[in-house]
Amino acid sequence: MAKERARNTPLKRRDSDRAASALRVPRAVVGISGASGAIYAIRLLERLRSSGYETHLVATPAAVLNVHHELGLDRRALEALADVAYRPGDIGAAIASGSFAVESMVVAPCSMKSLAAIAHGFSDNLLTRAADVMLKERRRLVLMVRETPLNLAHLRNMTAATEMGAIIFPPLPAFYHRPQTIAELVDESTERVLALLGVAAAKPRPWQGL
Repeated sequence: MAKERARNTPLKRRDSDRAASALRVPRAVVGISGASGAIYAIRLLERLRSSGYETHLVATPAAVLNVHHELGLDRRALEALADVAYRPGDIGAAIASGSFAVESMVVAPCSMKSLAAIAHGFSDNLLTRAADVMLKERRRLVLMVRETPLNLAHLRNMTAATEMGAIIFPPLPAFYHRPQTIAELVDESTERVLALLGVAAAKPRPWQGL
């Protein structure tokens, strides 16, 4: 009887794991690097949470500095917006492994340094490693690249990342909806990114024609 229980236990555990996976809430990773445009990360974290997603955040030191400069938020306030927050040096974090189920990842904003690392598989911190995991597992990765003008290295890195499966999404404002505030411009790009991430609650405003 004891041997019978020993044989059955692993099978029951695997069944339980599968059931838990089917019932878990969807997960998304939000990476923040040191480019301008921290407001996009904040809005994405807020909207992902309100859409029922479990959010995993990793912000580089330059990102934390920029969040404070542009929005007046310190690291603690930033991390409070996510369900789970990691430091860039947390190489043993769950999101560093493809065995940790995550639906999608966005880097918002994505600096040219982070883009270069992602495009060339240089996983020098948790943000770039998490992005590398998304690519190798064939999961959705959106890079909100922020730089202008662009040199040839930037363009080639965008091409390389695209060829590996990433989506390059510069947060370029749309004016055909006649936005009245900066918040409206930010929200429009945010909703489009959410749609690309596969979030069912995304509400991008479709073009209706002239």
